Amino acid sequence: MSSSYRHILVTGGAGFIGSHLVRMLLARPVARVTNVDKLTYAGNPANLADIAGDPRYHFVHLDIADLRLRAVLRENPPDAIINVAAETHVDRAIADPLVFARTDVLGTQNLLECAREIGVRRFVQVSTDEVYGSISEGAATEDSPLQPGNPYSASKAGGDLLCLSYANTYGLAVSVCRGANTYGPHQYPEKFIPLAITNLLTGQPVPLYGDGRQRRDWLYVLDHCAGILTVLEKGVPGEVYNIAAEQERENREILARLLALLDAPDEAVRRVTDRPGHDRRYAMDADKLRALGWSPKKPVEVGLAETVDWYRQHSKWWQSIRQGDAFIAYYARQYPMLPPLA
Repeated sequence: MSSSYRHILVTGGAGFIGSHLVRMLLARPVARVTNVDKLTYAGNPANLADIAGDPRYHFVHLDIADLRLRAVLRENPPDAIINVAAETHVDRAIADPLVFARTDVLGTQNLLECAREIGVRRFVQVSTDEVYGSISEGAATEDSPLQPGNPYSASKAGGDLLCLSYANTYGLAVSVCRGANTYGPHQYPEKFIPLAITNLLTGQPVPLYGDGRQRRDWLYVLDHCAGILTVLEKGVPGEVYNIAAEQERENREILARLLALLDAPDEAVRRVTDRPGHDRRYAMDADKLRALGWSPKKPVEVGLAETVDWYRQHSKWWQSIRQGDAFIAYYARQYPMLPPLA
């Protein structure tokens, strides 16, 4: 896919999805990719070490909620903005919802004002399937009601609605894309799949919430990024697009697959008290995006195997995180029923 934008701003580009997106953009004929990232616990410059020397890549260490962002963008106005910056982990949102409202709502609003001021040609808001809430049957379409069930998904829904209001009120060329549960290399190791992999690799038990029958649609990170870029190039301003792999699996099924891939015993799994208000099932219909030519390429079984291989081969990357005081303290607070990290 060629790009019609010479300068693209990615927010949160040092994080999991953002770093893959930056790398994918630099594989295209763009003149400049600017990454604005606050470098919170999940933002890691090591995620982009392989492209740090590319003269087209520029990094700005800044919070998207910081009003100084406007001066930065006036100095080097981008043609397009992709907002990936967000607080994302539901467990952390339950513990500290204010942080999520600040980044996911106020940060998005600040970025929208910046885009409006500089006259950006295109704005893509990267959101989540969680804004639709738990769905017992069928799949959410882009017209389904928003029914967020936790502070994280509520903050993302707020950001989505602000984006759509700017399209309607100011004519800003903004589209929203909502991705399914994303996994793959470089994912911060407190999330479900990388936590399970790294715990198993270090001989630690793996926590499983409740009965483990929560169902998620598992989307490989490169498929997610390809969907975002399809929306950037072909999406209609003011519209929403679901990015879904349509590969539902229960959490316990995913964990069983990881046990098999790592030759670990069933006894490595520890059932823990379910999180408050845990949504049982997410599912989205992606026909609208498929009509633009996108489709997921990575079957979940293949993606999981490749992800396990990546974590095996990049132990220095995740061990440096897991051995840090902040990660150890988080793990102890979140899983007091489990042994401390080795």
